[in-house]
Amino acid sequence: MQAYKACMITELGHFSLILAFLVAIVQAVVPMIGAQRRNAAWMAVAEPAAAAQFFLTLAAFGALTWAFVTSDFSVRLVVLNSHSAKPMLYKISGTWGNHEGSMLLWVLIVTLFGAMAAWFGGNLPPSLRARVLAVQAAIAVAFFAFILFTSNPFLRLAVPPFDGQDLNPLLQDPGLAFHPPFLYLGYVGLSMTFSFAMAALIEGRVDAAWGRWVRPWTLAAWVFLTIGIALGSWWAYYELGWGGFWFWDPVENASFMPWLLAAALFHSAIVVEKRESLKSWTILLAILAFGFSLIGTFIVRSGLLTSVHAFANDPERGVFILAILAVFVGGALCLYAARAGAMEARGVFGMVSRESALLVNNILLAVACFVVFVGTMWPLLAEMFLDRKLSVGPPFFNMAFTPFMVLLGLVLPVGAVLPWKRAKLGRAMRLMVPVFVLALALAGLVWVMQTGRSMLGPVGLFLGAWLVMGAAVDLWMRTGRGGVGRLFRLPRADWGKAVAHAGFGVTVFGIAGLTAWQSEDIRVARFGEPFDVGAYTLTLDNVLQGEGPNYITTTGLVTLAKDGREIAQMRPEKRVYPVAQMPTTEAAIDQSLARDVYVVIGDEQDAGGWAVRTYIKPLVNWIWIGCALMSLGGALSLSDRRFRVAAGARRTSAVPAE
Repeated sequence: MQAYKACMITELGHFSLILAFLVAIVQAVVPMIGAQRRNAAWMAVAEPAAAAQFFLTLAAFGALTWAFVTSDFSVRLVVLNSHSAKPMLYKISGTWGNHEGSMLLWVLIVTLFGAMAAWFGGNLPPSLRARVLAVQAAIAVAFFAFILFTSNPFLRLAVPPFDGQDLNPLLQDPGLAFHPPFLYLGYVGLSMTFSFAMAALIEGRVDAAWGRWVRPWTLAAWVFLTIGIALGSWWAYYELGWGGFWFWDPVENASFMPWLLAAALFHSAIVVEKRESLKSWTILLAILAFGFSLIGTFIVRSGLLTSVHAFANDPERGVFILAILAVFVGGALCLYAARAGAMEARGVFGMVSRESALLVNNILLAVACFVVFVGTMWPLLAEMFLDRKLSVGPPFFNMAFTPFMVLLGLVLPVGAVLPWKRAKLGRAMRLMVPVFVLALALAGLVWVMQTGRSMLGPVGLFLGAWLVMGAAVDLWMRTGRGGVGRLFRLPRADWGKAVAHAGFGVTVFGIAGLTAWQSEDIRVARFGEPFDVGAYTLTLDNVLQGEGPNYITTTGLVTLAKDGREIAQMRPEKRVYPVAQMPTTEAAIDQSLARDVYVVIGDEQDAGGWAVRTYIKPLVNWIWIGCALMSLGGALSLSDRRFRVAAGARRTSAVPAE
């Protein structure tokens, strides 16, 4: 009876997915035609269809999750990615810890954003809302087809096995359990900005109201991407055992490129809203940001580029995604070229103005994205066209990418205090001179105190202090003569901007400090023999064997001391998952705000002792604190009432293009 019930739930999930596909087709076609004909009844189809599409997809995703939770091994996907002995958290996360399930999560989020636009888009003009929902449904149609025809998660086995093959052990971690949902919320959130851009182009109207509507969606996508990238970086730091937070891996780059473009898009949309300028550029960014999300999907799932956390699937699926990319981005760019006349800029501004500063911000972010794209794709292009196997690693990215971020950090605090339309640079700089001098003094102090004479640490501290204190000055200036009392009555968007900019500064300082001042030690450690790494003394006391829920562990017992005083007992592990026949490394980390002591145990040596790798990592936690502040800043801005009623101040002056 239990098996019959599980079977029925799975089949209902499959049926719901097919129904959602059919509803998405209706939603993509009927409202679009209705908007063209000004038929209110046809346009009204979009809203209930968007809600139905979401709930049907949610039912399908819930059915797949139930199959994983109950270990229904009649479902092929559960057999390949689960095991009855696996902890419950990883049974649930196993739902999206594979290609088919993650694509179902992707399309669930597409339908979620469409439903939210239907539920909360009441202030949008009916024709624009119908077109936005139709374009969003068209994206869903493409991915429903991809799932049903190439990646069906509900395929059954005629003879179910006794148990499953387990989930990839690297994915059995809290960081990776929550990393994909947040990342997909960011990726797919950019589909809404794409839908708004396409709807505006089809309608022939891009105005200040459009900029106001698109900003919250862009900001929400950027916040989710920030959280997702930070979780992935944190996981790579403590789980992979190599002690790094970023390796310029193709899959890391696949999420980083849309993040850069989303940041540029959000700032550009501000200019459209405030000054009705940069319309053409903003629409192009909306197309490219979603395009790079699709490129990231292609990179992860095509198998063309190797990565430690890619879905290495067959190229046929990659070709399908490439076709989706070509249809949507290619079609969007053609429509963009055809509608150039609808994007004529109205506002004019001087060379020195906030508009110009935001344009510089956009250029730096877009060029930085292009650099990352070239470095990511160059090995593939070289092999295809030059018949050469090349490797593009961190040295290239660090040298080519870093200058743009340094320039961005220098420009950002000044640009934030410039007035709109026309400004005097000297007046703005006078306000920032004390901040600049103090940041320079801090950098000089670090230069004198550090033992090595690397410029990276002082430059990083200068930029970090410049950004943080610049954000504080900007916030204070907005109080006018109101003083501290006025400070706490400022709009949340002003606070959000300051917190996000300060978070960027904190992250810059953390990265620079870690890169400049970290130290590493690799040795064979013997029981009871202390060894020094930097200012710390470590002693390997013992190595124990044990068992976890679904793994076998080798655990080292390491005493960490400083100046003869014990600080911590550390327990680095090596785990082996018998079902998957795969080892993992669990680093032991003694954390503090100033530094991490990071210990990894290796293999037992023939001559006695154990391989032990130790890192001292200054300021590494500031990286994720900065990411958290950036996300908090974005969330504060989203909570501003002006965002929640963004479409309320609708402008009627714009006339649709012929």
